[in-house]
Parts: sequence; structure tokens; C-alpha cells
Amino acid sequence: MPSAAGWWGSSPGGDAKGARAAPAVRELDDPIGMRRAGAELLSLALIDSRNHLLALLAQDEGAPALRLAAQAGWFQEYWIARHVQRARGDAGDADAPRLAGIEPRIDDWRAPEGELPAPDTLRAFLAATLEVTLDLLAALPPAAQDDAALYHYRSSLLHEDRLCEAMALRLNAGAPPPRADRAPLLLPAQRWLLGTPRATGGLVPHNERWAFEVAVPEFEIDALPVNWARVVEFADDGGYDRSELWTDAGWAWVQAQGRRAPGRVEQLHGGVLVMRGHGRDAALQRASGAQPALHVSRHEAEAWCRWAGRRLPTEPEWEIAAGRGARQGFVWGDVFEWVAGSARAWPGAGMPAPGALDAVPAAAGLGVLRGASFATRARWRHAKARRFAAPGRDDLYCGFRSCAP
Repeated sequence: MPSAAGWWGSSPGGDAKGARAAPAVRELDDPIGMRRAGAELLSLALIDSRNHLLALLAQDEGAPALRLAAQAGWFQEYWIARHVQRARGDAGDADAPRLAGIEPRIDDWRAPEGELPAPDTLRAFLAATLEVTLDLLAALPPAAQDDAALYHYRSSLLHEDRLCEAMALRLNAGAPPPRADRAPLLLPAQRWLLGTPRATGGLVPHNERWAFEVAVPEFEIDALPVNWARVVEFADDGGYDRSELWTDAGWAWVQAQGRRAPGRVEQLHGGVLVMRGHGRDAALQRASGAQPALHVSRHEAEAWCRWAGRRLPTEPEWEIAAGRGARQGFVWGDVFEWVAGSARAWPGAGMPAPGALDAVPAAAGLGVLRGASFATRARWRHAKARRFAAPGRDDLYCGFRSCAP
């Protein structure tokens, strides 16, 4: 994906606040600084995110893309311009009465079967909602720019960047880079703060709240996610036909899906052919065996690990390696990575904050993904980040790595 600067001023039909000077890429791409961003940097980042969204919308004006873009404008307006308690941040009443919105049809635009907006009408709505957001942000006096007052602006930025990621997934363009094999890392036994400490400040997603100490024994972990070459070996050895490699739920999924390969893969034997592109631009492309495998469900990741005599890393192991393994060759951020365990809240997380995007789900049985993908904006590539998904999902840019048993 292009860098933040690469999207600046690229949206058709006029840029969002395009007359403002582009910020340094380093500031917009800083995953620690962005969580604590003040009003000035947030303003620039919100413009950048909206330009990114408009550029993606120009490539795909299908119904799902229009609804995703409409969701971006709605969320920002609902939690900022229309929210009378926005200054209270995550302590505000989510059910408090809202001010009237700009567009009376917005709920229809967002509904799966609702009326669709004309693309130009939607762009006008997106321009108007961003204008109001930026004016309200600029009106905050410096003394009032605390974490509470900036909470919904930061959340809105995260939300819109996530929607952009979903739109990029629809376009289905690009792939992670191929990487030369590296030896696994051996990391010593240690104590680790899992999650984000309260004292960190800034925007802390609900599923990272709050840090607690865990003891982690010595472990060996792959330096890189499992690549296509290793997935091919698994398939060539009958991996999709051997029930003993799969959990009961995983084998039922294979049988129900008729699976012979990860999602969007048309051929594994004799070279990996993957469907890439969208609509009339969709075509089969050959994937390098050294690229991380994509669109792998957790069921497939677990079966591969059993076949290889390995296992998925735990969340503490993955986080330690991401935090301390870079000098030893640990690489993450090419694909979201399945880890062991189910989605759960950390101790002391409390109830989800209003508008929380990463609230621990009530639904049981969801798996956990760590890291980021090549489609994730750099400002959200944070080693503490977690996402949840059903074990059978393979529509995301998801892969995995393994640990010694």
C-alpha cells in the first residue's frame, strides 16, 4: 500500500482540506505517537485517512464499498459532532441524546439492504462531516486537550483506517514481500507485561486493557510467518485429507467447505496461483514460495502445526518476540497472525468504552490475531494490538507462525 504521503492529495474530485501542508510521514506513521496525538497531528491524520478512503472509493464504487465509506462519515459524526458528551471521552454516556445529523438518509446508506447513495452525494457527505470534525477539533483550547477530550477523535481515526483496510481487502491488490528463510529464535524464560499499562495514556483499545505480569518459560519461535512453500508441502503430504491433523471443528470445516487450499488459492501443486484483483481486474497471479501464506484460517494453521510437529505461539510469546526479537531477525507486520487461545479480556479491563472498536466480544469461540498486515496503515502497527475473528475466517490477510512444542 502507498505511504501516508503517497495518498496525500490523490483523491478524485478534490482533496479533504487539501490546501493544508502535508505532515512528515514519520509523524503520521508513528504507532506510539499517534495513540497520544494532540489536536494538530490528529487533524492532519484525519485528513490523510479521509483522502485514503476517497482514493480507495475511486477504485471501487460497488455497494459494499459505498456502505463502508458511508460508515466512516457516520461514525465520525455520531461520536463527535452529534455527541453532546464527547468531551468526557470513554466516560461519556453512550446512550445520551444526539444532535441532528447532516444527512437524514445515512442509516439507510449503512444498512445491508438500504438505499445506496450516489457516489458524488456520498463524497459531499464525507466532505461535510470531516469539515465539522476538524472545526470542532481546532476549537479545543490547548488546556482542554487531554485524553478524554481527544478520545473520540482518536477512535474515529482508528475506525476510518480500519474501514480503509476493509476496502483494500475488497480490491484484493498487492501481497506481502517474499523473505529469505531465517533461523528460529530461542528466547529465554522471563516475566512480561502482557497488554498496555494504564500509565501509558492516549488511546488504549479495550482488548489491550490493562497490562498484567505473566511468567513465560523459554521458547523457540519462527522468525518469519509460514510461507507458501511450507503450505504446499503440507498439502502435498495429504494435509487436507488427514483427519488426525485437524481439531473436530477444523475437520468439520474442511468437509463442509470442501477445502483443498487456503482461501483465494486456485492452485497449490506445481506453483501457487492466487486470485488477486477485483471485478474486471481480477486475475490469477503466481505467488512466490517465499511469501507469507495468506487467507489461512486458524483451522488450517492448527492442522499445519500438528503436521509439522509444532504449535501456535501463545499471546505472551508472540508479544515478547515482537517486542524483543527484532535484532535476532523476528519480522512481523506482513500478515495478521493466528495465536493460541481464545478471545478474552485481560484482568481489570472493565466494560467496553463507548464506541470501542476492539471490545472483547460476547460471542464465544473467537480466535485471536496479532500483529498487522501489509494493508494496515503504519500508524496502527502496534505490537500490543489484538484482533478477534472466528477460526474459520480466511477473508482477512491472515497467516501464522509456529513454535517448538
